[in-house]
Amino acid sequence: MRDVNDTVELLELSEADGDQQTMAELIRQLGELEKRLDAVELSTFLSEEYDTSDCYLSIKPGAGGTESCDWASMLLRMYQRWIERNGFKYEVIDLQEEDQGIKAVTLLVKGRYAYGYLKGEKGVHRLVRISPFDANARRHTSFSAVDVVPVLPDDIEVEIREEDLKLDFFRSSGAGGQHVNKTSSAVRITHIPTGIIVTCQVERSQHQNREVALKMLKAKLYKLQKEAQEKELSRIQGELKNIGFGSQIRSYVFCPYTLVKDLRTGEQTSNVQAVMDGDLDRFINAYLKWHAAGEKPRHITDAGDEE
Repeated sequence: MRDVNDTVELLELSEADGDQQTMAELIRQLGELEKRLDAVELSTFLSEEYDTSDCYLSIKPGAGGTESCDWASMLLRMYQRWIERNGFKYEVIDLQEEDQGIKAVTLLVKGRYAYGYLKGEKGVHRLVRISPFDANARRHTSFSAVDVVPVLPDDIEVEIREEDLKLDFFRSSGAGGQHVNKTSSAVRITHIPTGIIVTCQVERSQHQNREVALKMLKAKLYKLQKEAQEKELSRIQGELKNIGFGSQIRSYVFCPYTLVKDLRTGEQTSNVQAVMDGDLDRFINAYLKWHAAGEKPRHITDAGDEE
C-alpha cells in the first residue's frame, strides 16, 4: 500500500511541475507495481493439487527421424534455459542420445511450484524450418511430445503389482565414467497393463535406478488414475499417442516467417530465438490464466492456424 501511495504522490508532483525526472521515476514505479500485481495474480492460479510439487518433464520425438530427434534436443535446451532463468534446479534422470539429437529424455525439475508452472507444457510441440539435414534446403515439419507429471508425496499410495512389471537392465549411455559403461546399471520398467515405460540411468547402482524409475512410474500411474476418474483418459491418451498434426499445443515457425504461437491460448511472439533461449514466461502465464478461466481450446487446422 505504501508503494501505491508513493506512486500517487509522484503522479501529483509530475502533474504539478512537469518534471521529466519525476515522470521517469513514476514510469519505473508503475512498471514495478505492474510486475508485482501480475505475480500476485498468477499465484492465485497455482492452487491446484500438487502445483507446489517438483515434477518430471519428459520429451520424446515424433516421426521424422533425425529432424525430430534434433527438435527434441532443441526443446530440452529451451527448458533447461527456462529452469535456470527462473531459479529452479534439475537432474537428468534419463537421456537416450542419437547421432543427431535425442531419442528420449526425462528431467527431474526441483523447486516450489515447478509442476504448477510447467504443467501447461504437456502436449505436442511443432517445428517448421529449413532442415539443416536436407541437402536441398527444403522446409520440414517436425513434432515432439512433452509430458509433465508431479513428484508425489511418499504417503500417496498407488498399487503397483510386480507381475504387471517388465524390467530390462542395460548399460547406461549417459555420464558416469567407466563404471556405468561396464555394468548394466540402467533400468527400464514397462507397466504391462497401461504400456507406460519409464527409464532411469542417472544413478550408479541398479538398485538406485530401479527405485527412481518406480517413483516415476508411481507418479504417472497416479496421474492416469486421476484423469480416468475425471473422464479425460481418452483425450489424454490421444494427445500422447498422436505425435503429429491435430494434437499440437504450440507451433514454432522458423521459415518462411518467424512465429511461436500457443494454439490453445492464442499467445504468440515473433521472437523465436528468445523463446528457444528459455523466454517462456509469456506462454506459461497465458496458459495459467486460460486454464483458470476454464476456456476451451481454439479450433486449429493442420497448418496450425485458427479457423
